[in-house]
Amino acid sequence: MRLFVGDDWAEQHHDVELMGATGRVLSKARLPEGVAGMARLHAMVAEQFGDDRADEDAVEVVVGIETDRGAWVQALIAAGYTVFGVNPLQASRYRERLVVSGAKSDAADAHMLADMVRTDSHQLRPVSGDTADAEAVKVVTRMHKTLIWERTRQGQRLRHALRDYFPAALEVFEDLDAADTLELLAKVPDPASAAKLTIGQISASLKRARRKHIADKAPKIQAALRAEHLGQPAVVTAAYAASVRALVAVLVTLNEQIKILQGQVEAHFGAHPDAEIILSQPGLGMVLGARVLAEFGDAQDRYADAKSRKNYAGTSPITRASGKKKVVAARFVHNDQLIDALMTQAFSALQASPGSRAYYDQLRGRGAGHNAALRQLANRLVGILHGCLKAGTPLRRRNSLVASRSTPRSLTSKPLGCLCWRTGGSQPARNGP
Repeated sequence: MRLFVGDDWAEQHHDVELMGATGRVLSKARLPEGVAGMARLHAMVAEQFGDDRADEDAVEVVVGIETDRGAWVQALIAAGYTVFGVNPLQASRYRERLVVSGAKSDAADAHMLADMVRTDSHQLRPVSGDTADAEAVKVVTRMHKTLIWERTRQGQRLRHALRDYFPAALEVFEDLDAADTLELLAKVPDPASAAKLTIGQISASLKRARRKHIADKAPKIQAALRAEHLGQPAVVTAAYAASVRALVAVLVTLNEQIKILQGQVEAHFGAHPDAEIILSQPGLGMVLGARVLAEFGDAQDRYADAKSRKNYAGTSPITRASGKKKVVAARFVHNDQLIDALMTQAFSALQASPGSRAYYDQLRGRGAGHNAALRQLANRLVGILHGCLKAGTPLRRRNSLVASRSTPRSLTSKPLGCLCWRTGGSQPARNGP
């Protein structure tokens, strides 16, 4: 017996519907978030067994919900339910199959999710059973990257403000979130006060930031700050200066927290059993490797093959064919955190792996653009990573993509697998896709 549950979740409550194998609605309710709501859901499921509890273990409970994380989802998995984290875009398209008028409600969405997992569960990806160690890596790496993105946004806001009233600062300071830049802007956020800076003050700030060639840089900075530039009225300049002080304070805090979180990322990732395999891949270090592990997860059966992992990564192309028309394009629906990490890995591998560089150069020679070539290289690297994780052994770099002499021809023929150490042997073995 299979019991299907649709769960339309909100911050304070869950609209759930229980559906039988034939599509008949068995029960529905609005449950509160938390322990009380989970207990009521278990009770609703238990009611479907009746008084005969002997076959309870033979009943499979399948849940459809539009998220794959959180304490509620973890409680469903812990209860032994099969949980499908339905992509909201998939749910929206499926809703159009049932209701063409565009009508929508929470109860109707719960019905739609229950019916979706009843008829199309074979097309959906179940929530992976990642270990607690992998979940911990995911939490710290996502926040670490989020703060880095936020620092970039605040830096752009600072740049726009300086351009409007203090253009000399943009000529002097190339890196607006650097320690010396933030220190000087906090002291002298307007052109008049910046022009009064002495060589000693500038040199001391550069020294604390561990800059090189201070004796040459300090006079140039002073001269640029004292040069004539277009400006704003005094009252407007004062308003801009107050805004810049606030942005500088935010950037200083972000720099501090990013550094603290980086230590947490390295600590959690270093303790994970897959860290050695991931670090053996070209272009991956502690932080970037942690991000790759966090977004892929460590569930052994999550990806059936290398193609599934590449599709999830968003590095593999998609084909749109109709009649005589056929278009191959990049995937634009993907995990932003993961694709960012993989593209960064591919770019780093150009320096770390001669074979990766040769493959990239061949793609560019055929007319592929920089981003397209990097994406194809990232796609190849994902396949190699998949093979190594399946084999449970690190990559032997000098016999894989890193080999520069014989690699280019093999890279253009068929996908490479992971050339890893044989267990207990000294010769590399070809494993994976």
